Amino acid sequence: MTARARLMASLLALVALAALVTQYIVTFRMTGGPLVTLWIILGYFTVLTNGIVLATFARIAATGRMPSDRWMAGVTLWITIVGVVYHLLLATLWAPQGLALWADRGLHTATPLLTILFWVLFAPKASLDWSDAVRWIGWPLIYTIYALIRGMFTGAYPYPFIDLAVLSPGQVAVNSLGLSAAFLAGGLILVALSKVLP
Repeated sequence: MTARARLMASLLALVALAALVTQYIVTFRMTGGPLVTLWIILGYFTVLTNGIVLATFARIAATGRMPSDRWMAGVTLWITIVGVVYHLLLATLWAPQGLALWADRGLHTATPLLTILFWVLFAPKASLDWSDAVRWIGWPLIYTIYALIRGMFTGAYPYPFIDLAVLSPGQVAVNSLGLSAAFLAGGLILVALSKVLP
């Protein structure tokens, strides 16, 4: 691994960490309890996926070893969809200010863009296969099941498109299928790019 790749991995890990810590502080100010804050933020795909990014790039920075082609592309896909879905569907639902704005931009903009850039410049791609696009749907499906189970017990759903308190089960299923299709399409694009990128 080159020194530039390791340096960028370090930067990316720090950006993800800063965004997550900032989001924790923002949520803590609203709840006033450390465990309640942790419970709330761990309900979001955005936070959990940024956590995956943090763990992945902190390991790269610490060890100088790159994870597998499939893992790097999967992480890139997941965090990219975080940014795309947020900016297309969710960004207009609120207007964060101050520290909340910094957390918002870190989680939904900076971390996805830096991850994409790292993947393009440094990540291994040679062994990616079209079937990987199907495998990468696994994490969002696991999260959707987790979020729905949480919501059934708490009555609170993290995203409006899977909110069973407002939507019918059929509509939630359709929305979930739509998101899965978006992940599949994104995965296929990544595999196609891997065939032409160095």
